[in-house]
Amino acid sequence: MRDVRLVSISAIQHFAFCQRQCALIHLEQAWQENYLTAHGRQLHERVDSGEPETRKGVRFERGVVVTAPHLGLTGKLDLLEHHRATKQFIPVEYKRGKPKVNDIDKVQLCAQAMCIEEMLAVKIENGALWYWQTRKRINVELNTHLRNQTVTLIGQIQQLFEQIRTPPPTLGKHCKVCSLIDICQPQLTSDDGSKRYISALFELEEE
Repeated sequence: MRDVRLVSISAIQHFAFCQRQCALIHLEQAWQENYLTAHGRQLHERVDSGEPETRKGVRFERGVVVTAPHLGLTGKLDLLEHHRATKQFIPVEYKRGKPKVNDIDKVQLCAQAMCIEEMLAVKIENGALWYWQTRKRINVELNTHLRNQTVTLIGQIQQLFEQIRTPPPTLGKHCKVCSLIDICQPQLTSDDGSKRYISALFELEEE
């Protein structure tokens, strides 16, 4: 069996947002904050720093560290609820913004649940996403479709890491909110005319 690098659960969000951003953070160890990332970090730190407690038959564990070698993941959960009456574990992921139109937040949550399943040999049917901007908690069914999406995405990230190569930038609207824009410099790379310049030189020599 080949040696597979464990993927950080946070890499799932980064990869879905931008493959280059994922490589810059997790391969090149590059990081730079802006208002959005600083706010998100403060939210997670506040959640993770809370003490474990039990209320109405539910145990709340915060900042739970997980490692799942078979799945190929490692990371930290914001909150893990253990409902003792039903013997169910429910991971809860906190997000700074509001619900997204795609499934990326759900995929990240599903990855957390699958880590717990591997570690504790349990079955987790549901998770929850809590959004700071809307102050709402959304229950998420961890169905087969979502699990397949998660496994596929993890495989793609592992492949990126195995190549040890940072993808070129893809200039788009997402660049405006990316904290790494000054490091990535997508506009400069996109406008790079060096290839055209070299080609033109050789065309002149042939004339």
